[in-house]
Amino acid sequence: MLLVVLVVNATLFILGMSTNPGLVIENFYDRGQDYEKNWISRQNRDPGWILRADVPQDLRAGEPASIRFFLVDRAGQPAVVESGAHFHAYRPSDVKQDFDLPMVAEGRGRFRVDVTFPLVGVWDTLVAVRQGDEEFSLGKRIKVPGPLKEDRVPAIN
Repeated sequence: MLLVVLVVNATLFILGMSTNPGLVIENFYDRGQDYEKNWISRQNRDPGWILRADVPQDLRAGEPASIRFFLVDRAGQPAVVESGAHFHAYRPSDVKQDFDLPMVAEGRGRFRVDVTFPLVGVWDTLVAVRQGDEEFSLGKRIKVPGPLKEDRVPAIN
């Protein structure tokens, strides 16, 4: 009985190490060292922007789609962004599927990205907007369904 428990534990350990999705940040300690200090200074420099995502309802895996993002200031006016925006998509279960794309400015405070999600499932997305040395971001979890299956109804003559 003891031997079975040890074999099962060893098997689970080996599987856990060999199928690691790689979601751990390699320099987590260095990034966490000054977290509170950085957070407070960032709060003081926060321009008060509000970033909103417009994800299409008919988003499907393997099909191209346009996702739009809107950025407004505290007064509700479209914000001016000097450096543009960037779209990042992270696959929580498989780091090899992660990708990022530059976004197209459609107007003041409006950005679009044309994207095709390669796999069905959950994706964590992040839109990063740079203003000078600062980066502001919006994270959103998106569930991407599979392509629609056509109903095959026999024709009645």
